[in-house]
Amino acid sequence: MTIHIDAAFDSGNIEVLSIDGATATLAIRKDHQSDFFQWFHFRVSGAEGRQLVLRIIGLAASAYPGGWPGYRAVVSEDREFWGRTDTSYDAAEDGGTLTIRHTPSGPASFAYFAPYSLERHADLVAQTAQCEGVSHRVLGQSLDGRPIDCLEFGEGPKQVWLYARQHPGESMAEWWMEGALDLLTDPADPHGRALRQRCTFHVVPNMNPDGSVRGHLRTNAVGVNLNREWAEPSADRSPEVLCVLEAMKESGVDFAMDVHGDEAIPHVFLAGFEGIPGWNEAQGEGYRRYRAILERRTPDFQTRRGYPEARPGTANLAMSTNQLAERFGAVAMTLEMPFKDNDDLPCAAQGWSPERSKLLARDCLAALHEWLVERG
Repeated sequence: MTIHIDAAFDSGNIEVLSIDGATATLAIRKDHQSDFFQWFHFRVSGAEGRQLVLRIIGLAASAYPGGWPGYRAVVSEDREFWGRTDTSYDAAEDGGTLTIRHTPSGPASFAYFAPYSLERHADLVAQTAQCEGVSHRVLGQSLDGRPIDCLEFGEGPKQVWLYARQHPGESMAEWWMEGALDLLTDPADPHGRALRQRCTFHVVPNMNPDGSVRGHLRTNAVGVNLNREWAEPSADRSPEVLCVLEAMKESGVDFAMDVHGDEAIPHVFLAGFEGIPGWNEAQGEGYRRYRAILERRTPDFQTRRGYPEARPGTANLAMSTNQLAERFGAVAMTLEMPFKDNDDLPCAAQGWSPERSKLLARDCLAALHEWLVERG
């Protein structure tokens, strides 16, 4: 019996080139009006008890070809638990081929990382908004007319902004947000209680809902990379950034974390704002101290591997972390989680996962509390 492959759903992305029994040759569709491609998400039916061989070709031309060696695809048969399955990469085969092998017991969903659907996003926003002391507002609309949701709470003077999924294919970022909101709205959690006393939080769980639904890796509805729009966002290219930045101007920003995923580096790390024109040592020391606290608090975070630091005066101010550090004097940072595994603590069953993303969020916020207490 020939298998059936479909991706006509929220965040779905795959093109079927051929099917022969339980073997299929596939390709990833590019982001709309863009050459970026790497995210995939599709379902296979009709292969119960047979080994699937799924070949995704042409990946040497993908956005980050260095992300494929050592990578294992995620799979779920109940759409709740996402594990890893047998995966190999051959750079010399058909322009770079990822081969996924799996023997399902029923319909099986495969993805680049565990998806975070727009429906789950709506549930997260609705449930959080019902918590005591939380207010919800729509900062603006995406190009496809979807709301840019913001959840706000806390009574403290420190203005903290947490925002995620500028790059929609980095779905681990919204799993992180779910963990962060769980802690911050739990009346029994001591870190949440203490942080609400010291800070006012502004949380944007998904800055790019259009790209998320369309199955994009990196861009919005018109192929724009939102994390290159912060110097001059516009209503016709990047209204998602424009509305968030306008809200930030109203509140000010003392601390900001932009949550992402990295395709190639099998570690959790932070990127800072070292090259901004207005760099000062006190601001830089604040960032380094937060990073040291987080490294001490969780073995899932490290400082050995990451992006190179920008030379003085060379920071790209179109990126949010640099723009917020320069504009507001904020201690701003970009958190990166892996699509692969965390090589410091590998997990054969799941690699890096939604569960670990949520737990990392709790450690990030506990580190923020310690950081604030030390600052006085």
